[in-house]
Amino acid sequence: MAKQQHHEKPRPKGLHSRKGSSKNLGDSLTIVIKLGTSSICDEVTHFPLLSTLSLIIETILKLKALGHRVVLVSSGAIGVGLRRMNLASKPKELAKIQAIAAVGQGRLMSLYDDLFGQFNQPIAQILLTKNDLADRTQYLNACNTLEALLEMDVVPIVNENDTISVSEIRFGDNDTLSAITAGMIHADYLFLMTDVDCLYTDNPRINPDAKPVLVVDDITALKEKVSVATAGSSLGTGGMITKLIAAELATAAGVTTVIARGSTPQRIFQIISQPIQHTRSASPKAEGKSDQAAASSLTEVSSTTTSALEETTMPLHTRFIAKDNPMVDRKWWILHGLHAAGTIYIDRGAYTAVTKASQKSSLFAAGIVGCQGTFVAQQSVRVVYRPRDFIKKDDQGQPIQGQEAEDTGEAEEIVVGKGLVNYASHEILRIMGCHSSQIIERLGYADAECVIHRENMTRTKLTES
Repeated sequence: MAKQQHHEKPRPKGLHSRKGSSKNLGDSLTIVIKLGTSSICDEVTHFPLLSTLSLIIETILKLKALGHRVVLVSSGAIGVGLRRMNLASKPKELAKIQAIAAVGQGRLMSLYDDLFGQFNQPIAQILLTKNDLADRTQYLNACNTLEALLEMDVVPIVNENDTISVSEIRFGDNDTLSAITAGMIHADYLFLMTDVDCLYTDNPRINPDAKPVLVVDDITALKEKVSVATAGSSLGTGGMITKLIAAELATAAGVTTVIARGSTPQRIFQIISQPIQHTRSASPKAEGKSDQAAASSLTEVSSTTTSALEETTMPLHTRFIAKDNPMVDRKWWILHGLHAAGTIYIDRGAYTAVTKASQKSSLFAAGIVGCQGTFVAQQSVRVVYRPRDFIKKDDQGQPIQGQEAEDTGEAEEIVVGKGLVNYASHEILRIMGCHSSQIIERLGYADAECVIHRENMTRTKLTES
């Protein structure tokens, strides 16, 4: 991506509503619509589903006519490529899959251009990998390009660059890519269009007692109470679990996320015009409820919200409420735009200092007990605390009485967050455990007092005390 423009442009604040995105149709919204392979191609014949695609395009054009800005994140390159090459199923070899994606991507964009072209609507292709966003300049270029296209009344169509992607730089699925895209443009809504109406407590195809989950404001608690193990289609790479991950990423950036049926995109108009009034429905653990009470809480929420839907003629869907205090742009980039090149392990004191909400300290060498991976300065790493490493033990290596009950109940690993390091991995191995004043003695130089500065760290774990 060209580097002619890499400054941080201010976002058009008047276009975006963060808390709940409860605007009227007359207000301008920024909307990201993610279309999965199952909504684009027939799973068996691989022929394009023209009726669904036509409805999606008509919906996008009507949204634009109402003054909204729309970005389409589209899968389907491999499915279209299989049809063009007359292949029955996706091959196993990575190189062949990437070759088929290369064949299909051009035909997919040609299909979109033909359909949008019937209405004289210009479109643009944007192909991304995580590697494209790892550099701050390139990340800002991508943000600015998307903004410029929207200002020019173009519909950007985003897809992962499957032809060159490898596992280390892949988003993994377009659900995640759509969440990253929504965060980059500060969207109001992210619509994950799929082949079911909403998220259910279990797979509705095999469990007739599965209940719809309609409003979610605590995804962590929800994951413990619903079954989302079902894989995606044979052509896609995701499933319902990837949609929960995407919702978690997007809501952290202040984007209201919706799971809805892809074959009925016209429902988007009702969803954005009639926000559901709710209480903190899917966060029973935060309220100190037992597992049994938490499970029944979801059922109560479903029936209560279903009544609300009937009263407002709201179509069935699942809405994930945006966070009240979304991450700022740089923090979002560090957490979700960068591939973690390694892991730094910290002790209990550092864990307390770094995660304490009122403190949010920088990470110093004295609190580091281990380093994994090979990386250089300014690369991103995970920061992890392992409670069991710090259990007091006797001479036989057994936990001292009282320690086992108190400490071993904690998780094996607690991921504190991600950050940009000031020192390379080989340097951290030499200075870990020492005071900042001793760094120059160990290395012969001191580039910084801390290993990760607080402004270059995004925390996924915060404590009150």
